[in-house]
Amino acid sequence: MRCPYCRHSDSRVVDSREANDGDAIRRRRSCPECGRRFTTVEETSLAVLKRCGVTEPFSRAKVISGVRKACQGRPVDEDALALLAQRVEEAVRGGGAAEVPAHEVGLAILEPLRALDEVAYLRFASVYRGFESLADFETEITALRADRDSSPPGQRVPAS
Repeated sequence: MRCPYCRHSDSRVVDSREANDGDAIRRRRSCPECGRRFTTVEETSLAVLKRCGVTEPFSRAKVISGVRKACQGRPVDEDALALLAQRVEEAVRGGGAAEVPAHEVGLAILEPLRALDEVAYLRFASVYRGFESLADFETEITALRADRDSSPPGQRVPAS
């Protein structure tokens, strides 16, 4: 790391700690040439590869915006949406890749949204999976009912 004061090409790390809930590392550095100290912040980047080939940074706000449309008129608050976006980001980052296809982000949204609100899940899934007929909705509703009926009594998803 180049010193911002004297432009010396090397520096020594004095202290490191997590920042931004573990999304970044804050490092305190010292220049061996001029002796001055400075701080750097290292962040991991996560890029989303869209269908059109464009790459853009992952955005929790964009996840929230898309899910908010599916939740319109449903009893879902902003805190729940923020938590869902955090879970989606953790799931996508958990794959270990620096660049993920947009399709994987959509898949990562489906399960937490299903647990949050079944109606919003159906709305989102219908657009994301491109439902074309009533039969597509019926198939998905049948799967939701089967999952609800097979889950243990203490973990059943309440009927919406």
